Amino acid sequence: MTYSRIIGTGGYLPEEVVTNADLERMVDTSDAWIRERTGIRERRRAAKGQSTCDLAEAAARSALTAAGLEAADIDLIILATSTPDHIFPSTASKLQERLGGSDYPAFDIQAVCSGFIYGLDIADRYLRTGGARRALVIGAETFTRIVDWTDRGTCILFGDGAGAVIVEQSEEPGILSSLLRADGRYRELLWVPAGVAEGEQRERAYVEMKGNEVFKWAVNNLSRIVDQALESSGLTRADIDWLVPHQANIRILAATARKLGMPMEKVVVTVDRHGNTSAASVPLALDEAVRDGRIKRGDLVLLEAFGGGFTWGATLLRY
Repeated sequence: MTYSRIIGTGGYLPEEVVTNADLERMVDTSDAWIRERTGIRERRRAAKGQSTCDLAEAAARSALTAAGLEAADIDLIILATSTPDHIFPSTASKLQERLGGSDYPAFDIQAVCSGFIYGLDIADRYLRTGGARRALVIGAETFTRIVDWTDRGTCILFGDGAGAVIVEQSEEPGILSSLLRADGRYRELLWVPAGVAEGEQRERAYVEMKGNEVFKWAVNNLSRIVDQALESSGLTRADIDWLVPHQANIRILAATARKLGMPMEKVVVTVDRHGNTSAASVPLALDEAVRDGRIKRGDLVLLEAFGGGFTWGATLLRY
């Protein structure tokens, strides 16, 4: 039987650091308030002229190096983003050209902060069924460009970045289970109420969020899908070595860990330095924990995320 396994990770963060002190000069907020409510002390912002594809390319090349592969070894690219370079063509096809590839599938997916989890699930299905041998799965965002920097409720949260993994066909199980969910009834709790509809483009393409309602929903639903992913693999919470969650808010991370009975020492946390990088959040955190030696080969790792839509999902894997 054919399985899929992650064989390399990569990440990239833009050079510009936006600190809480910087935000104090822009909106009515404070470093203490931001840290208490979110756990964030800084986030990164893409430079003028730096595109989502630029970030994705840097993360992709880092992952290829970690896997000991060349770009020519890839035969599938899945790029999760809410901030593509163009309406079309896809940022994935743009990245494919930069990597020197052609004649294989390359496409974007849009599931907001759950996008990487969605992309990993799709890649796993391609590889298991023989549709590809090696996939490059990326979450990349220039999310600060859809942030209203006068809205203190949202501008403190988001940052830019990209994370990537190389997934390869394997005789041994790597990705053990994956569950994806969506519920459009909640879309207006976290959304950008703009786009191309009936030939009209709206001017204010900025994130809007009802923070308290999003928080309650996330805490109540994330632990449930985690248990479902474990049950489908015949495993328990006690078997998990590392939790790599979407880096939305330290309070959500802590509440989810409590519900799962996991100590925070086993939760990979990057939100303090990255902010919420949407689809890049989980792969950036995974890459950091792999590179600093926390996550080792053979560890049981649980990835989980939720995002606008609402979308949410969990992936259980043996690294």
